[in-house]
Amino acid sequence: MGNADLRAVAVIEDVSFEELAGSVVAVDAHNWLYRYLTTTVKFTNESVYTTQSNEEVANLIGLVQGLPKFFEADVTPVMVFDGGVTDLKSDEVERRREQRERAEEKQQAAEDAGEPVEAARLEARTQRLTETIHETTRGLLDRLDVPYIEAPAEGEAQCAHMAAIGDADYAGSEDYDTMTFGSPRTLRQLTSKGNPELMDLQATLEKHDIAYEQLVDVALLMGTDFNEGVSGYGPKTAVKAVKAHGDIWAVMEAEDVYVENADRVRELFFDPPVTDDYDLDLDIDPDMQAAREYVTDTWEVPAGEVERGFERIEESLVQTGLDDWT
Repeated sequence: MGNADLRAVAVIEDVSFEELAGSVVAVDAHNWLYRYLTTTVKFTNESVYTTQSNEEVANLIGLVQGLPKFFEADVTPVMVFDGGVTDLKSDEVERRREQRERAEEKQQAAEDAGEPVEAARLEARTQRLTETIHETTRGLLDRLDVPYIEAPAEGEAQCAHMAAIGDADYAGSEDYDTMTFGSPRTLRQLTSKGNPELMDLQATLEKHDIAYEQLVDVALLMGTDFNEGVSGYGPKTAVKAVKAHGDIWAVMEAEDVYVENADRVRELFFDPPVTDDYDLDLDIDPDMQAAREYVTDTWEVPAGEVERGFERIEESLVQTGLDDWT
């Protein structure tokens, strides 16, 4: 999820959802969905989201619980799904896999010890986006007419690109690397109960009196999803070093440090694999009956688990004046 040290560098402020009314947000779908998926698993009996054929679709409950927040604020989400994983991210992917495996072992131990609450907490940490979750997420988005696109590689890079060229007003991601991919304005905490946070690229550059390229170099020194960073280089030290020497190459030479794959990671941030080959229809016209049937009939989720979410979506259509929605 990027290096959280970047938070201490970035200019971040709270904004209300009311301030976002009428805007379009390119949402890092894997990032957003995973948070609702894990929350659902943590607090819901698995029998509720497990079909008779033993397929788990907790994501459908999460989607119905999470999407109303956008509709009620008159915000249009465009869900952006990851494509292939960049090879530079292989170490990060392996680290997350090992974390899941450790959580699975602890979960089994908690179950054996008769500790259901702890077992549920640990099960939430073992979740991954299966083929069924991918299929059913897109299936429900289709019926709700929520636009989505497939990124060539990193979803947060595609979100940043869409915000940069004006196809979205904001990128939406918990990943701090979204800003180093060049997103002018990034919304975080979209899945929290409180207000989202706005991470502002230009304000960040002005605060530290640095260029965008130098911000990327600061991130490389601290570490990103694509490189380890240098021990001892936190936010203050990294900014000071880059400002003193100009760029990452001069820092490495002057301070006798080394950032592995610095040239490749830099290039990835400056010119990531993204696409403009999409056609966004933002006139959302959901088929609520089809959405309900898909969740409750096709995928066997009890209606009581999702009805309030569907009602909130319907109510939001009236509140925002979009009475041509069905």
